[in-house]
Amino acid sequence: MAKVLYNEPSPLETKVISQRFGLEGSETLDVYLKTKGYEAFRKAKEMTPEAIIEEVKTSSLRGRGGAGFPTGLKWSFVPRTHPKPRVIVVNGDESEPGTCKDRLLIEYDPHQLIEGILIAGLAVDAHVGYIYIRGEYRYLIEKMDRALEEAYARGYLGDNVAGTGFKFDLYTHTGAGAYECGEETALLDSLEGKRGVPRMKPPFPAVAGAWAMPTLLNNVETFSSVPAIIRDGGAAYAALGTPKNGGTRLLCISGHVNKPGVYEVPLGFPMMKAINEIAGGVRGGKKLKAVVPGGSSCPILKAEECDVAMDYDTIAKIGSMMGSGGMVVLDEDTDMVGFALRIMRFYAHESCGWCIPCREGTTWLRKMLQRYYDGHGRKEDIDIIGEVSKNMLGRTFCALGDAAAMPTISIVEKFRDEFEKYLTRETVAV
Repeated sequence: MAKVLYNEPSPLETKVISQRFGLEGSETLDVYLKTKGYEAFRKAKEMTPEAIIEEVKTSSLRGRGGAGFPTGLKWSFVPRTHPKPRVIVVNGDESEPGTCKDRLLIEYDPHQLIEGILIAGLAVDAHVGYIYIRGEYRYLIEKMDRALEEAYARGYLGDNVAGTGFKFDLYTHTGAGAYECGEETALLDSLEGKRGVPRMKPPFPAVAGAWAMPTLLNNVETFSSVPAIIRDGGAAYAALGTPKNGGTRLLCISGHVNKPGVYEVPLGFPMMKAINEIAGGVRGGKKLKAVVPGGSSCPILKAEECDVAMDYDTIAKIGSMMGSGGMVVLDEDTDMVGFALRIMRFYAHESCGWCIPCREGTTWLRKMLQRYYDGHGRKEDIDIIGEVSKNMLGRTFCALGDAAAMPTISIVEKFRDEFEKYLTRETVAV
């Protein structure tokens, strides 16, 4: 009997990491073992660490948390001969507006995540790991803890994982709802019990991360992709996507569509096909106005820019990012000034205040956009909003300042006419 899911699956999906979604008891170890669970770990145990990393490199897997950095290359940065022990840290903070996929992987397939972490442990000779989960995901922490208890009880964690002699301990850790802790070094400070603010780099986490130990840090979707890579081979996984953009990814489609939901598609899947055929098209028969391709921090795309393949390199060429997979679809009636204000309210609230360009920049942008929206703006404010945003880029300790600036710059540049019309319109609350 299938369980009720977040949305109806689409026949156009390519299910790899979501293949167990909908199976009764998919979160249990029994179901996982019946569906090729831990086959990849046993295979990896017979491989050298270098061979595991090489297989991940061959897969062209790129980080699914937002930056899209090549995963195998990142793993190779962790020194296995370091005098301090290695640590695995999983970023399950998932704070990017528009993104809601990692929670499904934890809810429906936690053992896939555990297996991916174990394989990473073999690759970098780590024997302990921490899954950092956002505070609002309290029910998911409980689900993950139940999966860990089951894995320990059945010998898939602990001193002798699956009878292979490999030792690995894994723990969950709760965040407190801070967007900033999605940044890897702020997450590490939070994990250590400190205030979650970004660290100066270098050193990078691979060399001095959690408790100054060499640390491998990826997000939930990235680790969950590893078992399929090792089980079926890196080349097979790479072939699902496009060159240098291997495999599939979970796409969170929300906004003004008929069938919002989380769908798994190969990298390189056409954006308009995803909107029109998977998500059922723009609701109410309205015209498409714009798309946020990968979460609220990504530069916005106008409708005429959206006939494009969705992979990291192609989206980058047209001036935006795949980000964390949070696609927000906006119809023709969307007020872009109000949309910019909503985004900036979020980033001004979530700025940790550690560095001046972000703390002051997001605050002033929020104030200017609010004033402009309330009908007290001036024509010159349009350029000032863009100028303040550009002065934040590349001038902050972490990418939160960039995350606030990039969508604002794109909205002002691409929808300047709406800002100009705003000077003579009646306003409504946003």
